[in-house]
Amino acid sequence: MLAQAITLVESNARAHEQQAQELLNSLLPHTGKAKRIGVTGVSGVGKSTFIDAFGCYLVETAHTLAVLTIDPTSSRSGGSILGDKTRMDRLCQLPGAFIRPSPSGEGFGGVARRTRETMLLCEAAGFDTIVVETVGAGQSEITLRSMVDVFVLLLLPGAGDELQGIKKGIVEMADLILINKAEGENRLRAELARTHQDAVLHYLQPATPGWRTPTLLVSGLTGLGIPDAWQFIEQFHASMEPCGAIAARRRQQTLEWLAALIHDELRCRFHDDPRVAAKMPELQKALLGGGMTAVSAARILLEIHNTPPGTHTP
Repeated sequence: MLAQAITLVESNARAHEQQAQELLNSLLPHTGKAKRIGVTGVSGVGKSTFIDAFGCYLVETAHTLAVLTIDPTSSRSGGSILGDKTRMDRLCQLPGAFIRPSPSGEGFGGVARRTRETMLLCEAAGFDTIVVETVGAGQSEITLRSMVDVFVLLLLPGAGDELQGIKKGIVEMADLILINKAEGENRLRAELARTHQDAVLHYLQPATPGWRTPTLLVSGLTGLGIPDAWQFIEQFHASMEPCGAIAARRRQQTLEWLAALIHDELRCRFHDDPRVAAKMPELQKALLGGGMTAVSAARILLEIHNTPPGTHTP
């Protein structure tokens, strides 16, 4: 039933939108009680392997976990593999876990457009912990930061920020930094990476006021550091909840969500306007021919869209 509800919410069909919103409104009183964790890192850092080990630990310690994985959507074919469950083979067999892969689609920051609503559905279904895994790290990961309580960044041992494609802006958003694959011959390199990150964090503003971002060594392969990672997440909530920091963060996230939805809806209405579609080829031809600037073309199209139907348009 949960999977069917998520499919309904993720549908882009206008016919499903009202039904999805009625469902969400009826479930709102049952949401908001789960810990919301965002996990990001560059491709190859071992996010899925870490979440598999992390999730198994939580379920084995009497927690219930929903994992929302965002799979890249091809810009050419528009398709997604949605094969994250194959990389979480242990976790997907546990009765206390739910894994849902979703295509990134046109969502920014590696997060599917309906991820926030899917999180509400999982909370209403009774899961006490929700993990959102993004497609990878980039400056636009602020989108993920705007929907979770704890932002977890995974790094590789033996590679600096520049080599990993990680920008300092992402490090500044992290509430917890994990050096993954810290096993075997990688252990020494992982120790050096932790020392480096601790030095970097010393000069950065904390991601959450009143919380010092820790750096830990973990291994999704051996389970090293998994209990410690969860302990720090619990410490974060124990420290931030009494002072109202998490509640304030969620209120701000709700307002940002509203602004994003308004932006998306206005964009859809603009492109769905038949008058805009009819005028677009003419303006594109003028633009490419050098007879008009992009700013002028955009203003004409916006004026057409904002003019009531049946009145004169440019």
